[in-house]
Amino acid sequence: MNLDSKRAVLPVLDSEQDQLLAHALQIDGRAPFRRIAEVLGVSDQTVARRYARLRSAGSLRVVGLTDPLRLGEVPWFVRVRCAPNAAVAIGEALARRADTTWVSLTSGGTEISCLVRPRAGSGGDALLLEKLPKTPRVVDVSAHCLLHVFFGQDLSLLTKSGPLTAEQVAALRPANAPDSLLSDPAPAPAYPLDEADGRLLDLLARDGRAAAGELAAATGWSPTTVRRRMTELREAGVLYFDLDYDLRVLQRNFRAALWLNIEPSEIEAAGAALAAHPEVSFAAATTGDFNVYAGITAHDAGAFYHYLTGPVAALPGILGTSTSPIHRAFKGAGPL
Repeated sequence: MNLDSKRAVLPVLDSEQDQLLAHALQIDGRAPFRRIAEVLGVSDQTVARRYARLRSAGSLRVVGLTDPLRLGEVPWFVRVRCAPNAAVAIGEALARRADTTWVSLTSGGTEISCLVRPRAGSGGDALLLEKLPKTPRVVDVSAHCLLHVFFGQDLSLLTKSGPLTAEQVAALRPANAPDSLLSDPAPAPAYPLDEADGRLLDLLARDGRAAAGELAAATGWSPTTVRRRMTELREAGVLYFDLDYDLRVLQRNFRAALWLNIEPSEIEAAGAALAAHPEVSFAAATTGDFNVYAGITAHDAGAFYHYLTGPVAALPGILGTSTSPIHRAFKGAGPL
């Protein structure tokens, strides 16, 4: 979700119509502006104009992303402790890599955290095992395998707090699409993709609303084939559309990484509880001493304190916690 916060001035979603549009795009980033307009009760020109304004201002954009677990990939949470005067350069270098997302500066500027998605056969594990530990000014590197997602991917804070009614949400949800990528946790074989699929997905990762003609030119398919293939990938749980936005558009100013040590028998229950918390933007089970991770947003430090001492303290099976304030986001959900 979070766009690069280096932009000095970002307009908040200061009108109800902007909030409604953002929520609609979170439900279906490929929804035609005409259908969004019908649901919102405005003209399609108004919807197109508002999206263009917010996107050009760097406030939000639609991105088409893939579920790594559905593709047989092994994503890793990587934490890099480094000298404070090297953190920005290392964070920016990690953000430029196509196999990283969610690159953030944490812990008072002494740690970089990110999610790494090395593709099968790409040699991406070298980032974890060879390159990072040898980087000058890097003190320590730890990696935690992502095992299961409780909340995130095609769901976001807008899913919980958006202003659309249940009827409007139902009207915008794509036909034949699963309620969420997280609705079926059963293991499945890795979904096969070919080179044309790769070109399609690469372009959607840059612009989730790329026109069918542009996608057809990139893949060598007809626009009809492009639409059919996107439908197949969405129904298979491979492709989903997310809204990449700076959290300041929701007027939330405090972000933190929360690591939890949960009794193994209570991990599923704790993850389900976290998924329902309005402060949680992402939650997953991981390997390591802290076996559950959650991304937290709050209005300020005081609200975060009340969250820690209330809902977090009440989680089942909790043995310990570790928190790291997020000071800067170098990169959000997409590969760019």
